Amino acid sequence: MGLFTLISILMKKIAISACLLGEKCRYDASDNRDEVLLEQIKEYELIAFCPEDDAFGSPRPTMDLIETTHGIKAISNKTGKDLSFAIEEYAKVFFDTYADITMFIGKDRSPSCGVCTAKLYNEEKELLSEQETGIMAKEAKLRGIKAVDAENIKGKK
Repeated sequence: MGLFTLISILMKKIAISACLLGEKCRYDASDNRDEVLLEQIKEYELIAFCPEDDAFGSPRPTMDLIETTHGIKAISNKTGKDLSFAIEEYAKVFFDTYADITMFIGKDRSPSCGVCTAKLYNEEKELLSEQETGIMAKEAKLRGIKAVDAENIKGKK
């Protein structure tokens, strides 16, 4: 086994919301760069993702997770359109492409990336929960990848 192969095996690969790295991919074309978090994970290989920016660009209208008769869907607050399919497809392709990811760090409260902090509403826009899993985070969990919200990384203030 060569040195490069050994390093690749030993190096933990972390999927991380691109906005946490400073990419301006939030709905308002800003970022959520998190220096404290980045310092804590600087020894790992970071693989950025943003399903919403990839599918809809930035800036873009906001979306919420809505409990519908067809399950939980990401619904545009501007058009009322179901945006779930594009996010689900992005997540599947991403995790198929990076099958060796060992951890997922999502942006808390995101309808795509929030691990256990996304808000869920009913169709009348009444809050049902503040502990839902976003669409991409759900795919990570289904694949057995350790998933955490950025705000819950141990040692973070």
